Amino acid sequence: MPSRSRRSHRAAEPSAVYLAPRPVMVDSNVLIDVIDNDPRWAEWSLVQLEAAMLGGGLVINPIIYAELAAGFADVETLEAAIAPFGLLRDPLPWEAAFMASQAYKRYRRQGGTKRSPMPDFYIGAHASLAGYRLLTRDARRYREHFSKLELIAPN
Repeated sequence: MPSRSRRSHRAAEPSAVYLAPRPVMVDSNVLIDVIDNDPRWAEWSLVQLEAAMLGGGLVINPIIYAELAAGFADVETLEAAIAPFGLLRDPLPWEAAFMASQAYKRYRRQGGTKRSPMPDFYIGAHASLAGYRLLTRDARRYREHFSKLELIAPN
């Protein structure tokens, strides 16, 4: 028969497993929603960004940065616009390029017409390999080509 101290010890053991927060890779469309104050999506995107900031931080890569940069005249203005988000910058790993090419091959076999891998393939591959969740409003292609990637999306 267990002693009282053993029973007390068991009662004090936690019943849940602690999961460390995971960073979230942020697709450019979500950041653009907030930066441009999009009338339809700014509020949803801001709520998601704030939650992700508290739950592990926000990450971008050079592909996402390039997509954002297209809307700015100079790097200083871009940097000022994204500074409030506290974005971590993660370089694209070589393995992500290979994974993106595999997703692109599947896309072409399914009738896709683009002649080179699209930015979404690099973003999805990077997030998958790094174990990031991905915050996006355009989840269709990610769901189709990166089935194990955890998405934060409106649908």
